[in-house]
Amino acid sequence: MIISVLIILAAAFLAYANGANDNFKGVATLFGSGATDYKKALAWATITTFLGSLSAIFISAKLVTAFSGKGFVPEQIAQNPYFLLSVGLGAALTVFIATLSGIPISTTHSLMGALIGAGIIAAGARINFSVLANKFFAPLLISPVFSAVLTFILYPCFKFCRVRLGIERQMCLCAGDKPQAVRISADGSAVLQATGISLTIGQLKNCQAYYQGKILGFDSQAILDKLHYLSSAAVSFSRGLNDTPKIAALLLVIGVFSLKEGIFLVAAAIAIGGILNARKVALTMSRRITRMNHGQGFSANIVTVLLVVFASGLGLPVSTTHVSCGSLFGIGLMNKEANVSVIRQIILAWVITAPLAGILSGLCFLGLRYLG
Repeated sequence: MIISVLIILAAAFLAYANGANDNFKGVATLFGSGATDYKKALAWATITTFLGSLSAIFISAKLVTAFSGKGFVPEQIAQNPYFLLSVGLGAALTVFIATLSGIPISTTHSLMGALIGAGIIAAGARINFSVLANKFFAPLLISPVFSAVLTFILYPCFKFCRVRLGIERQMCLCAGDKPQAVRISADGSAVLQATGISLTIGQLKNCQAYYQGKILGFDSQAILDKLHYLSSAAVSFSRGLNDTPKIAALLLVIGVFSLKEGIFLVAAAIAIGGILNARKVALTMSRRITRMNHGQGFSANIVTVLLVVFASGLGLPVSTTHVSCGSLFGIGLMNKEANVSVIRQIILAWVITAPLAGILSGLCFLGLRYLG
């Protein structure tokens, strides 16, 4: 009974850490592009992620099986309470340490590393490494590269369509109490569209690009903002759909909760973690990787949601972190404003995520076996 309670607490801790590290990733482009502020973005992420988590009850059964350890280690080990507790603790500690450092890492990657670490100690040579390579490593390695390339290609296509529709970019200048639109012509010259108010010079980083024009009679900027919100909702929904069953797998093996109860518990813990501890990772994702405008942020979100939803349907454990960060890397490369040092730190963290989780889970298993 005590070990079951500890497994429940470990799963809740992992879900909390997941929410703190991952919840804001779906709305990072909303905040980063200036479409909304931090609190509104976080609220939007929390609601849509929670809905995605609950939807996992119906369409993500494959991921529950994948992260229960079945097929990777012998079934008797996959159902060993010490193994489950070690995997949960190793992954949770890894994600939480990264969260405190403001580094976005993959819960999927952490779980994979924890499965390896505890699995090696528990099963030794009986680990099925072919399952590991085909179902885990391949999707995780390919997804960030694919998302970066796809974003690099997709945004210029959106930009081409914008130009053909006659939608022009505007910049915002501080003028009295209200921003004044400045139209940017094709030759690069700027024309102030309102006069009689003195301009206040601000910092370049505070300038934002807006769009002027009509699409089917509707304001183009308003349409883009709504689509941006919808794409962010789709990313957050997909993340909840993709990540929740991976964590719930730890609970379902011990037989204390039904699928619905386990997923609801995980969904609630994810939401709480995002509300209380998301800010550091949010600032990294939204501001430190690259600057972006509304169109670029929207493009990154479209790529992320397409890849994550596609992966969820196939039962592939791609990382929302790798996909969303990869799309931001693509934006940074495209607009030549990528913060290379931050990107290097993130990639380095990705490299050590699985080994760290494996070491922690292996040590946990050794300790539990010794004490037990």
